[in-house]
Parts: sequence; C-alpha cells; structure tokens
Amino acid sequence: MSLLRNVLLASLSLWATSAAAYPFYAPPPPQDDTPVFSGDAELGFTHLSGNTNSQTLIGKTRLTWLTGDFTHSLRGEVRNVSKNGETSAEQYLVAGRERFDFSGPHYLFGFARWEKDRFAGYDQQLSAIGGYGRQLLAGEQHSLSLEAGPGYRNDRLRGADNEQLAVAYTALDYQFGFSDYADIVQEMSVEYTRQNTTARSLTALTARLNSRLSLRLSHEIKHNSQPPEDASERTDSTTSASLLYHW
Repeated sequence: MSLLRNVLLASLSLWATSAAAYPFYAPPPPQDDTPVFSGDAELGFTHLSGNTNSQTLIGKTRLTWLTGDFTHSLRGEVRNVSKNGETSAEQYLVAGRERFDFSGPHYLFGFARWEKDRFAGYDQQLSAIGGYGRQLLAGEQHSLSLEAGPGYRNDRLRGADNEQLAVAYTALDYQFGFSDYADIVQEMSVEYTRQNTTARSLTALTARLNSRLSLRLSHEIKHNSQPPEDASERTDSTTSASLLYHW
C-alpha cells in the first residue's frame, strides 16, 4: 500500500510536465482532420507531512488554433515547490508562437517567450526569435522538423543593468508513433549568445488511455553554460510520470 501511495503522489505532483512543457515550440503541421481549436491543460498539487514537510504546485496549459496556413499557439506554466516552509523552486513562463506553412515541407516561424525563475540567477528573461523551418518527415509513424533563425533576448539581472543579447537559435523535433496508442518524442533546442549557451532537451513516452487522457513518462533537461553568479546550478533536470488531458 505504501508503494502504491508513493506512486500516486509522484504522479499527481508531476501532473503538469506535459505537452505544454515542450522546449521546442513548434506544433506539428496541421493535417486534414486537425481541429481548428485544441488545447492541453494540467494541474498538480501534493502535500507531504511527517518526516518530510513539503508541497508542490504545478500548472501548465497550451492552446492551439488554425487560421488558413497559420498555426497559432499560446502556453503558460507555473511551478512552486516548498520544503519545511521555505521555497526551493519558483518558475513562471508565458510564450506565444506563430507558424506559417508553405506548400511542401517549408514553413516560417516566430515566437516570444517570457521566463521568470527565482533560482536561475535572473530576475526575468524576455526572448523573441524567428526563422525558417523544414518538415523533413511527415509520415504516419515518423515526424521530424528542423528549424533555425536569429533572435533577441533581454536578460534582467538582480542588482545589475539589463543585458541585450543577439541569439542564434536551432531546434529539432522528432516523433515516432510505434503503435496506435503510444509514441516517443525527442525535442532539442540550442540558443547561443555571446554570454552563454542555453540547451534544452525533452524525451517523452506517451501512452493514450482514451481520446482525452494519456499517461506520460518524460525526462527534461535545461543547461545554461554560464549562468549568473548567484544561480544555484548550471543544469536543471526533471524526470516525471504525468497524466495529460487533451481537448
């Protein structure tokens, strides 16, 4: 019973590490049967007491809608972890993205992202990136996208002047549907500036329970090659089991 309880608590606390967490912001190219409006929403909360007193709150959402050859997406994330009355993680993110598909495998993209991570050494970061993408594979089982482009980032440091940085961005998104009910996703992105390089990776296995609900196992990594001096670590990683709801 204790093992089952721990598994359920872990699943609930990590409910929100889902599709909305993708480091690669591109939604897949729309198909003939793609709905005009769709979304994902997740919310998780746990409270442990006794030998360990901690609580975790995680919420994430993503909305996607189509207008002609444009695919629009909007996502938001919030995460707060506290232990023994002290906050150990506090993260917020809001991002919007546009994708315009040409005839064939080519597309243009642009996105803006606002991030605030209390323990990453920045007060907040604002990024705007755009460029060219190519859909190399778009079959029933395999999907592969590559994209790259220039951008701009504003880093607001605590107790220092803002840094205005040019960004060189590249990303990869691969999906393998090995059955009618399960798929594997590998996403990677790199943002290079004169100050540092930020790399993000997500590896996820998703099994669909029904048309709305899925179970996901994922491992997510974010690495900053040269964070501010008061940052806790250069690399953040999250391994999770989560329940996903899609409409």
